[in-house]
Amino acid sequence: MQFKFTAKTKKWILLIKIIPILLAIFIAKLIVHWLGFEIVDLNALFTSIIAATTFLIGFLIAGVITDYKESEKIPGDISASLETIYDEAYILDKNKHSKATQDFLLYYNDFLWSVIEWFYRKQRTKGILEKLHGMNNYFGEFESLMQAGFLSRMKNEQSNLRKMVIRVDNIRDLPFIQSAYTIVEILAFLVISGLLLMKLEPFYEAMFFSLTVAFLLIYMIRLIKDLDNPFDYAANGESGTEVSLKPIHDLIARVNEYKQIPPEALKSEIQEPPR
Repeated sequence: MQFKFTAKTKKWILLIKIIPILLAIFIAKLIVHWLGFEIVDLNALFTSIIAATTFLIGFLIAGVITDYKESEKIPGDISASLETIYDEAYILDKNKHSKATQDFLLYYNDFLWSVIEWFYRKQRTKGILEKLHGMNNYFGEFESLMQAGFLSRMKNEQSNLRKMVIRVDNIRDLPFIQSAYTIVEILAFLVISGLLLMKLEPFYEAMFFSLTVAFLLIYMIRLIKDLDNPFDYAANGESGTEVSLKPIHDLIARVNEYKQIPPEALKSEIQEPPR
């Protein structure tokens, strides 16, 4: 039986992932102590290395949190743009009852589900952009059916969607200052190695401080990497730091309730939001 994390328990996912690493450090410290390899003494230089590592971690988290806060808004903005396009098509279909509007609503429903699949990496960004471009075929038919201002609003939202798709693609594929990650990981490795080789008495205090510092360093580095990609729903499984896709799921539910789209185009089930 597979355990399923809920919204309240997802905060423990990252901690559970690093427990095996902490266990390995615990065993390594025991072995080093048993073999008598504790040859490093605590001094000011070592504490300076810990301080430098802490500073770099603070620098990294300050950088990625900016992108993360921006990313939290993107699903809501995508949902708003999609619903604006739907509203204009809905009004046009109510007034004209044309085949062009019905065909567009079918296309629109398929596009909604393609957006969800794209977030879960079941569709490529190139495919989403091509489907966005495909809306132009229907907009061309709408020119003779609606006022220019209404069509202009739809095309503006189409442009906004294209910008947000490209922005999401950049955020999840381009890490924040890769060289900074490298130096932080090297420093963390050196600090943990030093703690393993450091001689402190009594031994249980040395073990406690070694595990505490190792936990803080490893947890913060993993947290920063998760925050750096807030759209990582599929690659390594959800870690609880992904931004919520609830606005887009809610939009799909509302569109299905409007019943303006032909019934044969509607999905029978709506997936639960990831958080």
